Amino acid sequence: MQSKWLFSGFFHWLISNNNSLQIVDFLNIWGLIIIGLCLFIGFFTRVASTSGALLLLLYYVANPPFIYSLAPSEGHFYIINYNLIEAAALIVFASFHKDYLWSIQRLIAYYHSKLKEKKFPQEDNHEMLESYNDSRRELIKNLAVLPVLGVAFWGMAKKRGWISFEEKNLAAKTDGISGASMMVTKGRKISELKGKVPAGKIKNVVLSRIMAGGNLISGFAHSRDLIYVSSWLKTYFTDEKVIETLWLCEACGINTAVLRCDENTIRILDKYWKRGGKIQWLAQTYPKGSDITNVKAAIDNGAIGAFVMGNIADQIVYNKKIEDLIKPIEFIQSQGLIAGTAAHSIKVPMACVEHGIKVDFFMKTFHDNLYWSATTIDPEDSELPKQGKDHNQANDNIWCMSAPIVADFFKENTTPWIAYKVLAAGAIKPEDGFRHAFESGADFACVGMFDFQVIDNANIAYDILNSNLKRERKWYG
Repeated sequence: MQSKWLFSGFFHWLISNNNSLQIVDFLNIWGLIIIGLCLFIGFFTRVASTSGALLLLLYYVANPPFIYSLAPSEGHFYIINYNLIEAAALIVFASFHKDYLWSIQRLIAYYHSKLKEKKFPQEDNHEMLESYNDSRRELIKNLAVLPVLGVAFWGMAKKRGWISFEEKNLAAKTDGISGASMMVTKGRKISELKGKVPAGKIKNVVLSRIMAGGNLISGFAHSRDLIYVSSWLKTYFTDEKVIETLWLCEACGINTAVLRCDENTIRILDKYWKRGGKIQWLAQTYPKGSDITNVKAAIDNGAIGAFVMGNIADQIVYNKKIEDLIKPIEFIQSQGLIAGTAAHSIKVPMACVEHGIKVDFFMKTFHDNLYWSATTIDPEDSELPKQGKDHNQANDNIWCMSAPIVADFFKENTTPWIAYKVLAAGAIKPEDGFRHAFESGADFACVGMFDFQVIDNANIAYDILNSNLKRERKWYG
């Protein structure tokens, strides 16, 4: 996943397919075992040395020390690292004549020659057999490595526990970053992916049913009254961590990220796409009255679609300046992109219907209020409470006042619906939030995710979307 040099496209392709990753990891594990065993006991030494050198060179090419990577590594090197040194040593080893090395293979050859000499005495045949030392001394020399092998095996077994091969195979888990001998213990492994996240369509654009949200990647988060969270996110989500997260999304079938349109997003996406990334950008834009400069920036920098930010659309409808909503949407569509509007208030999509604004999709917040930090609401009131310090007011802790009112609106509307804030910014479990959104009629869900949540969320979405959903609304997308 971290490969950025030669054949990086090939390495990324390997991890994007769960079956190929498992096959490669199996071959890698057993290749290392067989090569190491042959080198230990001295059997097919040249073949083992050559194979080992090639394998180590592949490791080097996949993750060279002179290109920054988040993949685990030992030491601090610029050009030469352990992989290159060990590969060079094996190449030298492969160049030795077999008779210069004490080994099981030489011992077998020795006894074979003795049997041959016994069957065909030297005076009766014309082959000049090589001279060997006394058989006992030859045996001791060639078996000298076996105690070392035994000690190594005993130490490994003591450290890891006396487990059977069956138990080891059941416990083994592959991932998309490390080699066979380096198992990552945190989070899920890509080999545990149940299947790619299903996809739908908005017009001619194929979009995964789960989209990656952009607040976390942009360093913004709805953190209630925890004032340190946004700073922490900006520290955590370095460029490389963002790129790693996007690669992981792609590997899970999440092909679209909903990201704000700003210089930082454009810079990181440009870097990501230049490395071979394919994730699509659905841009959150910020038109200011008749000024649609931000919308144009999204279009010029590779977005496949764009929408008006929810807070801005809410304010436009509240101020009854519908023309400020029509202009950016029509401009986006005129450029051949899918266009829509986001909203916290259900009055925004209602206003679009009322004024005949033909959006390609709506983005509407959607979640229940059955979590501890939610503000008490009136189920008949679709408007969000005012922000304030009073406990009966909102404090960055609720984004959808009445889920039933929203669901009822979309039952009668055929425009594709992307639900967002479905987990109430981390307060609702994905199992509950995803099912609630899709059963209530959402066609897609936008979810902010850390890298260590991506595989779990993809598996949850895969299970839910392939189950018998209690869904009344048809799929529009």
